[in-house]
Amino acid sequence: MSNEKSAPVDRGQAVALIIFVLGLGTLLPWNFFITASKYFNERLNSTGTSGTSSKDYSYDSWMALLSQLPLLLFTLLNSFLYQRVRERVRVPFSLVGIFLLFSLTAALVKVPMEPDNFFAITMATIWFINMCGAVLQGSLFGMVGLFPSRYSTLFMSGQGLAGIFAALAMLFSILGKSDQSSAALGYFITPCVATLGTLVCYLLLPRLKFADFYLNRHQPDKVEEVFLESTEKNKKDLEANGKLSKQEENQERSSVLAVFKKIWLMALCVTCVFAVTLSVFPVITVRVRTVYDNAEWGNVFTCVCCFIVFNVMDLAGRTTPYIIQWPSKESRWFPAVVFFRLVFIPLVMLCNVQDSKLTAVFRHDCAFVVIMALFAFSNGYLASLCMAYAPQLVRCKDCETAGSLMTFFLVLGLAVGASLSFPLGKLV
Repeated sequence: MSNEKSAPVDRGQAVALIIFVLGLGTLLPWNFFITASKYFNERLNSTGTSGTSSKDYSYDSWMALLSQLPLLLFTLLNSFLYQRVRERVRVPFSLVGIFLLFSLTAALVKVPMEPDNFFAITMATIWFINMCGAVLQGSLFGMVGLFPSRYSTLFMSGQGLAGIFAALAMLFSILGKSDQSSAALGYFITPCVATLGTLVCYLLLPRLKFADFYLNRHQPDKVEEVFLESTEKNKKDLEANGKLSKQEENQERSSVLAVFKKIWLMALCVTCVFAVTLSVFPVITVRVRTVYDNAEWGNVFTCVCCFIVFNVMDLAGRTTPYIIQWPSKESRWFPAVVFFRLVFIPLVMLCNVQDSKLTAVFRHDCAFVVIMALFAFSNGYLASLCMAYAPQLVRCKDCETAGSLMTFFLVLGLAVGASLSFPLGKLV
């Protein structure tokens, strides 16, 4: 308690704002490439400088897969970098790499290229930019874990807002009435500026007394103190399970396998949540078209009804567990609700998908919006519950291991979903 009293005050909530911005910065690469689906598809489907005919590049499926594979690989690699390379080196280098790759993407907007060459460069850019993003995200998750739990909530909220930020940037570029190349250039310059802002915020963070206090705490009693600064519900759970005895506090951390045995159900659930989501979003959802014969609405339909609706409702879903948490972690309903999300795969496939081999059942725009809203809300809500429940199933000293395992299975779910998007995209 004396340590808590001696902690400085977060003046003007400056640290809270910076951590929110850092969360926003970690998911900018994924969201800006996924939201720009229309730009990339139109450019790849156009004839090249030599007049060669276009072919099906399956941009959305390849983009999803080549985003998640490096995320999966480098999330694992980051566990080794964690001990060998300091976080204050990993984070700035990752942000600089992301900035340079976004700058290359922006520069290519004005460069005429053959579709094959453009596709190859774009896929390589997506791979490397997500490689940097994986190191960045893993490093920042570890850093934010040193702060009180509400700062982890702010970090996650910032990640949730990244999609809305990218979708609004795309909407404004469309509504700007400029030509396609100018709109795309403005769109890709936006994450360049945002990434620089994220770098400045990160470099500023250790200079603030409140941040310096938590970043330089290494004593076990202080780490436990941060863990106990969770929600009242988590405190009640701890009391119900019995507080850690002095003997347990002095024990070493459990093995990864021992921790996995305690959280395997939550790991399986978070994998399933994201596998279902990435299997149809964005590869099928971006192909849904409006039923109205209105050129202006048709131009913004995908941006508004697919990306903005998804990201707003996903953010709402991520926030809701701080108000209500149902089903509980012990409930048999929890895995049942998670696996029930499989129903969204046929629901999305039966919407008004362009050139679909299936008969559209949910043709109207409102039907698609309702399906997307429920799809996105359940994604954010159930994923957040999985990530919140897992650390509650292990000892205080094993929370970091549990968090790392859950992050791995989250990314595994994304990779599985991206792989499934290939056959599902061909079925529609």
